[in-house]
Amino acid sequence: MEVEMKIRGLMMDPVTNMPIVVLKDVQGNAVLPIWVGIYEANAIALEIEKVQTPRPMTHDLLKNVLLGLDVRVQKVVVNDLKDDTFYALIWVERDGQTMTIDSRPSDALALALRMDCPIFVDEDVLKNSKVSSAISERSTGDQLRTWLENLSDEDLGRYKM
Repeated sequence: MEVEMKIRGLMMDPVTNMPIVVLKDVQGNAVLPIWVGIYEANAIALEIEKVQTPRPMTHDLLKNVLLGLDVRVQKVVVNDLKDDTFYALIWVERDGQTMTIDSRPSDALALALRMDCPIFVDEDVLKNSKVSSAISERSTGDQLRTWLENLSDEDLGRYKM
């Protein structure tokens, strides 16, 4: 089963100084932090902040190609977690045919923002997600989850990209 999520925020991990995309379910019960690279976080941040670049960035190019080919992005799904690495699928539809495209979650999320499509996380991924080893040295998974759930909008704005 899939749980619909929204991007709650983008912040810097105060321990590892790596960007984190914070997903929160639409019911407000589950939080999933996904550590991403700097460039991927920048692509997400540009769209969140609606920053226009002089030339299309990679995810803008992908959006333009999909729209030009009359392909509709139905949803993106963070569908697996193996060895502390998240996996995602982009569900697309063209001429009544649905197919999935393997993707890194950061790319799928950046595209989902641009295509205005829903974001889902597989329930098993939520159950099996662990805290990164750098964070777990400082606190338990439950402590981090509580910390993430209680972040205010001001907290999310404190860690600029």
